[in-house]
Amino acid sequence: MKEQKKILEEKLALSRLGGGEKRIAKQHEKGKLTARERIELLLDEGTFEEIGGLVTHRTTDFGMENQKFYGDGVVTGYGAVDNRLVYVFAQDFTVFGGSLSETHAEKICKIMDLAMNTGAPVIGLNDSGGARIQEGVRSLGGYADIFFRNVQASGVIPQISAIMGPCAGGAVYSPAMTDFTIMVEGSSYMFVTGPNVVKTVTNEEVSAEDLGGASAHSTKSGVTHLTAQNDLDCILKIKRLLSYLPQNCEERPQNYDYDIGEEYREQLEDILPDSSNKPYDMKEVIHGIVDEGSFMEIHENYADNIVVGYARLGGKSIGIVANQPFSLAGVLDVECSKKAARFVRTCDCFNVPLLVLVDVPGFLPGTDQEWKAIILNGAKLLYAFSEATVPRISLITRKAYGGAYDVMNSKHIGADFNFAWPTAEIAVMGAKGASEIIFKKEIAQAEDKEAKLKEKEAEYAQLFANPYSASDRGFIDEIIEPGVTRRKLIKAFSAVQNKVVNRPKRKHGNIPL
Repeated sequence: MKEQKKILEEKLALSRLGGGEKRIAKQHEKGKLTARERIELLLDEGTFEEIGGLVTHRTTDFGMENQKFYGDGVVTGYGAVDNRLVYVFAQDFTVFGGSLSETHAEKICKIMDLAMNTGAPVIGLNDSGGARIQEGVRSLGGYADIFFRNVQASGVIPQISAIMGPCAGGAVYSPAMTDFTIMVEGSSYMFVTGPNVVKTVTNEEVSAEDLGGASAHSTKSGVTHLTAQNDLDCILKIKRLLSYLPQNCEERPQNYDYDIGEEYREQLEDILPDSSNKPYDMKEVIHGIVDEGSFMEIHENYADNIVVGYARLGGKSIGIVANQPFSLAGVLDVECSKKAARFVRTCDCFNVPLLVLVDVPGFLPGTDQEWKAIILNGAKLLYAFSEATVPRISLITRKAYGGAYDVMNSKHIGADFNFAWPTAEIAVMGAKGASEIIFKKEIAQAEDKEAKLKEKEAEYAQLFANPYSASDRGFIDEIIEPGVTRRKLIKAFSAVQNKVVNRPKRKHGNIPL
């Protein structure tokens, strides 16, 4: 069913392409595109305006004076994606391996400066062998100029990096500082040091794909947010991603036409299993809440005990952060905390409201987590939510235990609305563990210790393993039936859409990195 849905989505996306774009798409569905073909596919037909097309390199050393090509290995310019202005550069691997020279860097910097000055997204289509060796420090300086602009543009305009070929050495740091990175499976890789250097230094035998391919970075390192099957798929994902984001930090995402109806979703009534210890797929809850087919997951294959992604609710763009009971029971650990914190901050940068779906039994225990700094990394997520000024709404579906309750966008750290299903359990810990501590003496003195423990578990659960105690204190705004969740959330987001928060004056906060 999922495969059929994916095929239908791809066909729908292809149907929106123009005549010239369809020709390229059909010709290169399984292969690599040229730099200009990539730009033609990305931008609305006939909108691309090139800048710096006649630029050539300045190097005269090592016989380079006789090898000049117009454009110097990168195509730069601007155009439109779905009638929205964007700036774009596409490195051309057929010219000096797409290597970066002084003039190559200057062209990219000019595009980035224009994007910042005009408040428009910048998209980089990376396909480069790295710094041009013949230019020495000038090529290194060119990279540094780009890095500096990445930082200046961060949180001002959306920056998207598509890795559509090799990306090695210093070249990887620019995509790492952009908002989103997309890699093409089988034809792209990213690493600071390549397989040959790794073998020389550490004696490890590893291929470029295993070291820094799309699979490695989407599952192990989390460097890439999305992967694509081919160049065409990559371009389509860039377009879709842009649709959830505004032009810049001073604007809001574009709203899509939507007529509000009954909005009751019967399928949400039967999602939770009878036992609170049985897993369920939180993505089913997400799909039952958001507009049909609108959910775009980010970092799908990395730290999958938490789910993050974009969707639309009543035609409006939202970001979703959700614990995933299907993986590690939805606990918070080092990797998922970093993943969610980054996503929350990205949404806050670009005025995308946040919906947080909570089913969290706590933080993952163990020496491995403590030694990898779960304290600092869990604090990143806590910091990100506390810092965010966009509309924030939480829904507790089942468990919200311990410090993880606080971290997952609780009322105490600034959430605007907090809802709970009747099945919600809000407590310091689960009923069994709490009873073993609170009623330790009574259980020890009982003739039937097992029966006494069960009795005390039920007593504790009646008092705390429900949303009513939190609701009495105002920590939960409303306890709602699952079927009406979508309707409640549409109204709640509408109520806080004009939210304004004035933070204390400061240079910047000091997030625990």
